[in-house]
Amino acid sequence: MIRAFMNMWRVPELRNKLLFTLAMLAIYRIGFMIPLPFVSTDALKEAAKQAAKEHGAFGTIADYMSIFSGGNLKQSTLFGLGIMPYISASIIFQLLGTVLPGLQALQKEGPAGHQKIMEWTRLVTVPLCMVQALMWLTYLHSSPAVSPIVQEPLNNVIFWLCGVIGLTAGSVFLMWLGEQIDKYGVGNGVSLIITAGIIDRMPYAVMQVYNDFSFQGDRKYTPLKVVALAVAFVVVVAGSIIITQGQRRIPIQQAKHTRGRRVYGGQKTYLPLRVNHGGVMPIIFASSLLIFPSMALNYMAGRWPNPFVRFLNSNLGRVEQGYLYILCYIGLIYFFAYFWTTVQFQPKEMATQLRDHGSFIPGLRPGPRTAEYLEVVMERITYVGAGCLAVIAVIPAVVHSAFKVDYQVSAFLGGTGLLIVVSVMLDFVQRIEAGLMMRNYQGFLGSGPRIRGSRGMS
Repeated sequence: MIRAFMNMWRVPELRNKLLFTLAMLAIYRIGFMIPLPFVSTDALKEAAKQAAKEHGAFGTIADYMSIFSGGNLKQSTLFGLGIMPYISASIIFQLLGTVLPGLQALQKEGPAGHQKIMEWTRLVTVPLCMVQALMWLTYLHSSPAVSPIVQEPLNNVIFWLCGVIGLTAGSVFLMWLGEQIDKYGVGNGVSLIITAGIIDRMPYAVMQVYNDFSFQGDRKYTPLKVVALAVAFVVVVAGSIIITQGQRRIPIQQAKHTRGRRVYGGQKTYLPLRVNHGGVMPIIFASSLLIFPSMALNYMAGRWPNPFVRFLNSNLGRVEQGYLYILCYIGLIYFFAYFWTTVQFQPKEMATQLRDHGSFIPGLRPGPRTAEYLEVVMERITYVGAGCLAVIAVIPAVVHSAFKVDYQVSAFLGGTGLLIVVSVMLDFVQRIEAGLMMRNYQGFLGSGPRIRGSRGMS
């Protein structure tokens, strides 16, 4: 491991890419400190903490957005929206690519088509940034819970212009930063920016454990509990890696072709089907969809405080609160796991490509029978993958309620953030491995099997 780390800095090209990547991430963290004009960051941070303790809608939105913005919404910096608008635009075009023939044709054109879709994604990102900035500023300006945060300027129009332009420019700059990392650095730029924001919250969680730690057992964290948390973290990370890399390998046989006196083909290979084909997207969709009933129930509980509404608000408010939220969370994860697999996985097109290349699955006829078999296999492994995603997603809530651990600490034992970090780090290590192997250097894994990292977040 140490030798591989030293070799990583001996390759000039790889060293320059790593230094460039670190410099871009440092710029991102510096921009994290620049506040929005006319907004009191200290008051906003305090309001977010109070709302999180009271399980309010403001705390729910801030916690969810902090996954993609590094906690910036709680401080309302120029990078407050993070890279979320760009991710939203990318997801929109991925979904439209399955229903619009024009986009499907562009996707099949190769690099030129993908470049055109990327240009459209950048253009759509700007209005999405403006809409999300307006929504966030409207909430800051009108909500009674956070009204002391906004320091009114002499002209109210200046506040809106500075806020919208600042948040939009920050997100567009992060989008450009991610593209520069893609071109001149190592790894997927957008995913690395998200990962840097998630990892940045870890020191605060460690300090929280340290401040409440006691050998005598008169505080929240005892030595036994800290050891249990460390072991659980290692086990969950190992399980996340297994799920991320898990595959169902379908054997593929190539047909033999005779050309003159030579026989070509006849080789055996396999078709890898990922167990977690949807990646982290089912958890993201499920979390974002459950924000709306949480906000609605929080509003209704304040206006109509009847027992039924209070019961729903207390049990369907946040993931660490009630069993109804967890049940709905698991159900939505399963739903979106199958939905995302249906959108991204095309068995008919895959069966057609196998047939056109002279390959087939032993025992199955090429064409519709192969497509039907692939669809059945994908349905079964998606059920297992969605179950593993659901377990990882609810682990923080279980640890929080069963062991009385702060949710900011237990959040690192599972959920969206952990899966994103694991997926991105696997891809990052894989790219470094490829750079080392090109120069005949031994990688991090020695002579063992290589890591099959996933590209980006999906």
